Amino acid sequence: MIPYGAHDISELDIEGVVDVLKSGLLTQGDKVPAFEQALQNYTNASYAVAVNSGTSALHIACLALGVENGDIVWTTPNTFVASANCARYCGADVDFVDIDPATRQICIESLKHKLLVAKEFNKLPKVLVVVHFAGHMCNMKAIAELVNQFGVKLIEDAAHALGASYLGQYKGGCPAYSDITVLSFHPVKSITTAEGGAALTNNKALAHLLRLFASHGITKDSQNFVSNSVAAAHYEQQVLGFNYRLSDVHAALGIMQLKRLDKFVEKRAALAARYDEELKDLPITLPQFDPFSAWHLYVIELNHHDRDACFEALRAKGLGVNIHYIPVHWHPYYQQLGFTKGQFPHSERYYLNAITLPLFPALTADNQQYVINALREVLRD
Repeated sequence: MIPYGAHDISELDIEGVVDVLKSGLLTQGDKVPAFEQALQNYTNASYAVAVNSGTSALHIACLALGVENGDIVWTTPNTFVASANCARYCGADVDFVDIDPATRQICIESLKHKLLVAKEFNKLPKVLVVVHFAGHMCNMKAIAELVNQFGVKLIEDAAHALGASYLGQYKGGCPAYSDITVLSFHPVKSITTAEGGAALTNNKALAHLLRLFASHGITKDSQNFVSNSVAAAHYEQQVLGFNYRLSDVHAALGIMQLKRLDKFVEKRAALAARYDEELKDLPITLPQFDPFSAWHLYVIELNHHDRDACFEALRAKGLGVNIHYIPVHWHPYYQQLGFTKGQFPHSERYYLNAITLPLFPALTADNQQYVINALREVLRD
């Protein structure tokens, strides 16, 4: 089976992890701070807080921005459920903005219209979670200029986008335009820490809150202590936080992987370019060409064929194709909250025709040719 995504582990990666295993400090050593600094250097963010998953990073991002019961958070239906669940963890309501069918990203015109209506009815969201789907960066400058007029905070779900660039300055998120940018280091992402994530920001106060919420609500920085008790000489809990910390073992892998990130993205882009060339004559819609994408996913849309039948036929040929994503509002949990099919037609139409093809740095030329040939055979039948 050729998977749709896969990690790439080198001997140097393994050596970096083994060094930590031999060091005696598996957690709270020097590797997590070193990984955070490396992320700051790569992304041009002022602060980075490493955590145990991208979902955890989304959760603490919402908490740091004060999302709570009675608030509303918006995101796009074309994403993994974590982009919406993070608001529900805080007791907030969730709503969605449909995608632009050409870019598959949040539609800025739809967002503008929805904001105007929400303002009229006093239902503006506290936070908008923008998703950089498939590794392609959204137009953050335009989105920020729009939502700032309405006092809406911005979280970037950049789980797909580490390695992508925007305006020639930002790589994997735009903390200059958003309040917080969230990354994921799941094994199929741009780099992996096995499991892990991070929250990036340029705001010192938000960085402090992110770190608090990720570590039980506890600080060891005596300059920030509130209590005058003896116990506070060591640490104190200031908020109700969570144990979302990343271990040094995971961070060591992340440090080594980050050194190869640009090469990973270069290989992904080359594979995507080959798909573009080889598949252009088929009855499918290809993803828009984006020279600055991280190319996390390569998703085609079938123009005439039955998606489910093609999906099963490709699986039968040994291809681990996938579907990204079932619209969030179609899941039973969100249906129970009152959402119904038909509310966000562009996301739904895209989903019904979408198939994600294998794309990862270690995909060989022969295996990619097999994917191309298999797709041609299926669409010819």
